Amino acid sequence: MSLIKSISGFRGTIGGKPGDNLTPIDAVKFAAAYGTWLKNQSNQSEYKVIVGRDARISGQMVSQLVCSTLQGLGINVVDLGLSTTPTVEVMVTHLHADGGIILTASHNPKEWNALKLLNAKGEFVSATDGAQILAFADKDDYTFAKVDDLGSYETFDDAIDLHIEKILALPLVNAKAIQEKNFKVAIDAVNSTGGIAIPKLLQRLGVIHYDMYCEPNGHFPHNPEPLKEHLGDICKKVIDEQADFGIVVDPDVDRLAIIDEKGEMFGEEYTLVAVADYVLSKTPSATVSNLSSSRALRDISEKYGQKYSPSAVGEVNVVVEMKNVDAKIGGEGNGGIIYPELHYGRDSLVGIALFLTYLAEQDKSVSEIRASYPAYFMAKKKIELTPEINVDELLVKIQEVYKNEEINTVDGVKIDFPTEWVHLRKSNTEPIIRIYTESTSEENANKLADKMIESIKNII
Repeated sequence: MSLIKSISGFRGTIGGKPGDNLTPIDAVKFAAAYGTWLKNQSNQSEYKVIVGRDARISGQMVSQLVCSTLQGLGINVVDLGLSTTPTVEVMVTHLHADGGIILTASHNPKEWNALKLLNAKGEFVSATDGAQILAFADKDDYTFAKVDDLGSYETFDDAIDLHIEKILALPLVNAKAIQEKNFKVAIDAVNSTGGIAIPKLLQRLGVIHYDMYCEPNGHFPHNPEPLKEHLGDICKKVIDEQADFGIVVDPDVDRLAIIDEKGEMFGEEYTLVAVADYVLSKTPSATVSNLSSSRALRDISEKYGQKYSPSAVGEVNVVVEMKNVDAKIGGEGNGGIIYPELHYGRDSLVGIALFLTYLAEQDKSVSEIRASYPAYFMAKKKIELTPEINVDELLVKIQEVYKNEEINTVDGVKIDFPTEWVHLRKSNTEPIIRIYTESTSEENANKLADKMIESIKNII
């Protein structure tokens, strides 16, 4: 599939036929559906939407289409231009807008782009709202404004600077302590907008930085997903520059990966763990991550006598659960830090500032901090099924097999064993069960995944 329509937005590859890919016609259609939904939320004389984009090559084209379509609906547009996902989220409330659209395909390759949709709180739209937007798109049910009622268009160039100011004003960000350490940090911003935002943030924090792939031209120098196999250059850069650590972000800057001073991966799962360790030491509260995230966050929560609460997979689900339990820190194991003191969205910039403060206060190396946490290892596999198999019934039978273990069915089936877990999720688009496991070694994680595949085959 090269065009994916979901409750959280619209994603596809550029070019090709309308309806099959993300063509200009599809960009207009989806922007119109969002704008129509927005105007149906309330009866007011004016509406304002914030638009921002990452640096991918198709971004300017898609942005012009989206902005013009919103204007055509009578909606005023504030265009941030090159920006980050968290910056757009912060600006929705700062500029008192009714919503926002982020043009980014996140960690997907350069062929992809997407419209990510925000509500008036600067948060991703809910499942219910997303379903309504999809319905408008399916019916092509739009009414455009007459010439005297067209929306206005303006640019706003200070968004990233304002975002950074808000981060520096946070009580748990200690800029003075960071400056006194004279940290040296290497950056890989995959030639997207992290190359604008992260150097600015580090300069304000007095951190010496060595920039790699920080030219926001959209020509990604490697696969933009911040996984170990893609990050050989930054790992070498950390060692060559004798940096204290390295920072890696995806194209829209909502996922943060860290490289230790030895050029080794800190582990995306442990970005949230480290930041939570710091936040909980200052402001005890519940924590939240999704069901496929590391058990290490639960361990850290219990260290402080706090409750860990799992959510269904997906940022919007994490946010809902964080609000339910009043969590002061949460996120997703892919390096997504959500710190509600600033806003309810994954934010690499606030993650960097909190991590630097923690590092300054700990007076330890990054590798020493990582070694202080429980060592867990993950495996991710899948089993392909024939179309006639009822996946839901299959998952119920799996629950019966493991009924004596701790089971969570909020999102698929998660089975917690004493020292490891397995999470089974069905695909919404094909007859597949995705299998995520975590254990005390890579070998054990793979064994658990294989054991679960065998159990499924036996049931079938």
